[in-house]
Amino acid sequence: MPLQALEERIEREMEQNPVLEVIPRGEQELHEGEPAERKSRDPELGVLRMDPVKGEADFQRLDLMSRDYRDFDDESRPSRSRMEELGDRHLDMMANIASRPPNLHDHLQEQLSFLNLPAEQLERVRYLISAVNEQGLLDGSLEELAQAHDPPLNAEDLAGPLAALQGLDPPGVGGRDLKECLLLQVTPDLPHADLVRTLILHHLEDIQHNRMPVICRRTGRDLEEVRGALEGLRTLNPRPGAAFSGTTGAAIKPDVVVDRLDSGEYVVRLAEDAIPGLRIDPSYAQMARDRQTDKQTRIYLRGKISSAQWLRDAIEQRKRTLERVTRAIVDRQKAFLDQGPDFIEPLKMQDVAGMVGVDVSTVSRAVSDKWVQTPRGLFPLKRFFGGGTTTAAGVDIAWENIKRKLLELVGSEDKANPLSDEDLVERMEKDGVPIARRTITKYRKMLNIPSSRERKAWNG
Repeated sequence: MPLQALEERIEREMEQNPVLEVIPRGEQELHEGEPAERKSRDPELGVLRMDPVKGEADFQRLDLMSRDYRDFDDESRPSRSRMEELGDRHLDMMANIASRPPNLHDHLQEQLSFLNLPAEQLERVRYLISAVNEQGLLDGSLEELAQAHDPPLNAEDLAGPLAALQGLDPPGVGGRDLKECLLLQVTPDLPHADLVRTLILHHLEDIQHNRMPVICRRTGRDLEEVRGALEGLRTLNPRPGAAFSGTTGAAIKPDVVVDRLDSGEYVVRLAEDAIPGLRIDPSYAQMARDRQTDKQTRIYLRGKISSAQWLRDAIEQRKRTLERVTRAIVDRQKAFLDQGPDFIEPLKMQDVAGMVGVDVSTVSRAVSDKWVQTPRGLFPLKRFFGGGTTTAAGVDIAWENIKRKLLELVGSEDKANPLSDEDLVERMEKDGVPIARRTITKYRKMLNIPSSRERKAWNG
């Protein structure tokens, strides 16, 4: 799991499992009063311990545990009063878990109290809010949404609620397409407002392809006016809901840290504050063993203890896998860490999977949405993977460096006479990097570099 998803998974388990508690910082982790590594299996509870040296076998073991303890019959649950008693102490722990920031839908719903609308209209605004996607745009036409409503409505019935929705913050929310989203953000005090509206309505494709002479000719405006309107257009947000996305704008927390020693060697450690330490409340473990405890409560507690232990073991397995995968990456990318991104080596996930002793899909999941803090900066772990080619001198070069070279060539070109893809191929070959034109075109598009015609700077 990515870190945020794991934090949510832990929070959900904490809400549902009264036997699980967060270990106070600085306190040594114990399991029911014993060191966690002492036993491989608790004879009373059937709790499995993870093997620190095995790889893929541990994943299979976790899967079996998950199947064994996934569901419990309702008959095995204790009475409501007993459940309330078991959960009372658990409430204090929940206060230590940070709440998630509000999403776009929450933000829009909170503003409804400021609308002076009849109850029926408010309900329809809420319905439209549910149809707003993460970008802030409305998913579907009014006709489609009206038909999907229960009971079905006419499109005209949603016209007023749509206007109310589009008046909420952030500006542009509720637009049915890009044009409407941008038009909703054009205010009278925006410089060249009328021309900005014209550009949005009729010239977005011309802007995309840098057809400045065409825009000037069709609008009857000179180049300076069009440039001024484009500056105003660039202040508008085509994705007004993106700021409320779960990951947008949030500070990135590294999962793993790579430190450089004075000897020049690199050491890998997991970020200390990334995941809270978890343990099973010893008093509940004792209750589960105690024959004086009624049978239903013991069965219930054993199920919860097994669920908690599965989560703890899965987290430990995640930590070990992430650490081992990162160590393997560091071993192969030492030149990158020593000398910078220009020295990144071609590296495939299959190579790391073989070094770590796990399946390649495990490596893929381990690096997905994970970040590493290095002396060279903060990078996604996927940054260190990629294929490459062999130069005319017989030297392996990563595709990452080819992309970097492409960016440098485009960045230093004469914008009045930009380099074509054929020109870029020739420049690459001069630097000893033979590369096909179709490959240049492919990577140019991947890097969102427009064509030479679209990059041309027009001077008026």
